[in-house]
Amino acid sequence: MDAAMIGKIEKAMQYAQEPDRLSFQNFQVIFKGDHHNHTITYEAGDWTCDCQFFKARGVCSHIMTIERVLAGSVKHAEAVPMPA
Repeated sequence: MDAAMIGKIEKAMQYAQEPDRLSFQNFQVIFKGDHHNHTITYEAGDWTCDCQFFKARGVCSHIMTIERVLAGSVKHAEAVPMPA
């Protein structure tokens, strides 16, 4: 391995210790649920999931899982209050 590549690997290791350098803007995930696959999108801080629970509540276990995996790198989804 050449010196330039070693330098890049060291820099990547340093960057990985500084997660505040990252700002996720848009991505899509296919989540393999227990019963179905679900498509989750994140666009400029807004989440969507194609599951029924998300449609009713604005948050779901699929999104909560991704939030935990990405640990602070994305904005948390806000639940929609249930009607009284």
